[in-house]
Amino acid sequence: MDTPVEINADTKRGNRLNNLIAISVALLAAFMAVTKVKDDNIVQAMLQAKSDAVDTWGEYQAKRIKHHLVELGHDQTVALRTTALQNTTALDSLVQHYEAETARYQEEEAELQKKARAFEAQYDALNYKDDQFDLSDAALSVCLAMLAVAALTRKGWLLWASWLIAAVGVVMGGAGLLGLKLHPDWLTKLLS
Repeated sequence: MDTPVEINADTKRGNRLNNLIAISVALLAAFMAVTKVKDDNIVQAMLQAKSDAVDTWGEYQAKRIKHHLVELGHDQTVALRTTALQNTTALDSLVQHYEAETARYQEEEAELQKKARAFEAQYDALNYKDDQFDLSDAALSVCLAMLAVAALTRKGWLLWASWLIAAVGVVMGGAGLLGLKLHPDWLTKLLS
C-alpha cells in the first residue's frame, strides 16, 4: 500500500506534467491560429497569381494568333504586289500597314510574356512560403497529438519529444512569418 507521502509526490508530478502540457497546448494552438491566417492569405494570393498568369498567357496566345494572321496578310499582299500589272500604291500602303502591325504585335507579345512570367515567379515565391506554413502546421499537429498521449500516459519523455517536434513547427512557422529562407526541399518534395 502506498504511503500518503508517495501518493502526494506522484500527484504533484502528474499535476506538474499536466500543467506543462496544458500550457504547451494553449501556446501552440495560438501560434497555429496566427500562422493559419497568414497561410490562408498566402493561398489566396497564390490563386490570384495563378489566375493572372493563366489570363496573361491566354492573352499572349491571342496576340500570337493575330500576329500570325497579320504576317499571312503581309505575305499575300507582297505576292499580289509582285504580280500586279498596274498601280501598286494601294498594295504598298497595305504592306506598310502589315509591317507596322507585325512590329506592334511583337512588342505586345514580349510584354505579355514578361508579365506572365512575373506572375509565375510570384506564384512560386508564395508557394515557397506556403510550404513553410504547411510544414509548421503538420509538425504542430503531430505535437498536439503527442501532448494528448503524454497527458493520458503521464510520460515525461513524451512531453519532451513533443516539444522537440513543436520546435520544428515553430521554426518553420516563424520562417514563414518573417520571410526567412528556410525550406527543406527534400521534405516538401517527399510530401508533395
